[in-house]
Amino acid sequence: MESDCRIPLGGLSQPGLLVTPRTLALCAFLWGLISVRVSGAAVLEEEKTPEMVAFATPCWQVEEFVVAQECAQCNSFQSKTWLACSSTGYVEKINCAKSNKDEYKSCRSAVMEERRFWRFEGTMVSLTVLFALVVVMRQRALDRLASEKVRKQIESI
Repeated sequence: MESDCRIPLGGLSQPGLLVTPRTLALCAFLWGLISVRVSGAAVLEEEKTPEMVAFATPCWQVEEFVVAQECAQCNSFQSKTWLACSSTGYVEKINCAKSNKDEYKSCRSAVMEERRFWRFEGTMVSLTVLFALVVVMRQRALDRLASEKVRKQIESI
């Protein structure tokens, strides 16, 4: 059953803007739900100890390191099993100075970057030529229509 109780929201300046109790209850419920989610995320974030954070992050992100082996392409087995190989397909061996651990880090190969650069340049030149041809064809079609219109106007005289 619908209630006839209406609460004016805008005062006298906006007499047509009325909010029902159902709308207010829905807004309060959504606000409460969002507040619980935000506070729950903050509590979960506080529960992480520094040891857990240090364990989760690789040593090369938190301390100095030396590149032990230069950037090299991963083989098919490494690409499937190593997390470092999955993003770029290239990996380098890192020796962390403080913890003296050897880890593998994803890297970008100069050969790969150069190949991508020239592929991008080739694509851009091809698209430039394609769209230049489209513009020329469109211009010729419009010129043909304009000359046909002028010819019809001259014939009608």
